Amino acid sequence: MMNHPNTALNMEELHWQLGLLQNLDVGLIVLDADYRVHLWNSFMANHSGIRDAAAQGKRLDELFKGFPARWFQRKLESVFLLRSQAFITWEERPYLFKFKPYHPITGLAEFMYQNVTLIPLTSPSGTVTHVGIMVYDMTSAAMSQKGLHQANEALARLSRTDRLSGLANRGHWESCLEQEFERFIRTQRPSSLVMMDVDHFKRINDTYGHQAGDEVIKALSAMLMSHARTTDLPGRYGGEEFGVLLVDTTSQNALNFAERLRKAVEAMIVRHNGNTIQFTVSIGVEETRNEHQSHEGWMRATDSALYHSKESGRNRTTLAEDLE
Repeated sequence: MMNHPNTALNMEELHWQLGLLQNLDVGLIVLDADYRVHLWNSFMANHSGIRDAAAQGKRLDELFKGFPARWFQRKLESVFLLRSQAFITWEERPYLFKFKPYHPITGLAEFMYQNVTLIPLTSPSGTVTHVGIMVYDMTSAAMSQKGLHQANEALARLSRTDRLSGLANRGHWESCLEQEFERFIRTQRPSSLVMMDVDHFKRINDTYGHQAGDEVIKALSAMLMSHARTTDLPGRYGGEEFGVLLVDTTSQNALNFAERLRKAVEAMIVRHNGNTIQFTVSIGVEETRNEHQSHEGWMRATDSALYHSKESGRNRTTLAEDLE
């Protein structure tokens, strides 16, 4: 008995189509209405280590430990019900199947980032009987985007950071101070400002050189960081002047902080080119008050306390409210 030419052609076309589906560099799965596997192409077999014969008739949560079955079922239900495609991007969920990346360019990735398309497959009567799942390897694009994001974050950090000290620069620090003062106006929760200045800094530069002065700035900055809490913000205000924003801190607690810091600086030794350098700081402290009216007023009051410490002999701390 001879095959009808059209039948032979259809079988040949089907063979080609199945060959294409098996060799696509895209994962392809077909699930029935009970969410059981009917098609499992070579991409899925190669990356999962699960052969087509082993996957047939199984649910995905039976094939993959930790598979987000409930979450994924809701996605599938919408495809069956609405008869429309659904999409899962790697930004929404990094992967549906935890596969290892395999391209050299994506070697730094821990897993294959994936985009997933869910396609309703209809019968001749128009009923959705199966759902096709296409899995795209997006690792290269994801790593490029993440690299760009990290570079942008690094640039943003640089724009906020003083190069020499590693602390917040004046612009960023003062912007945070302004935000904190506005928060105080809304909530009336106190914060305190500590301003300090290196005593006789010009003498250090003149005696030991400007590089020694830079070492003093670095050493003081490291000391500030070691004494500050994660919620505090130390910054380099300019030259040898520094500020520390102490969030949710009363003036008395800020005074205690300032005195601990002042004594630690007094005991610190900086070594540069065989020289031993010791120095002190003068400090002013002020808590937020409604009378300040702005963050600039808050800074002026703190700076007046700092000036008083300088005029009173240096190496001391002055609380602004004590000057009233």
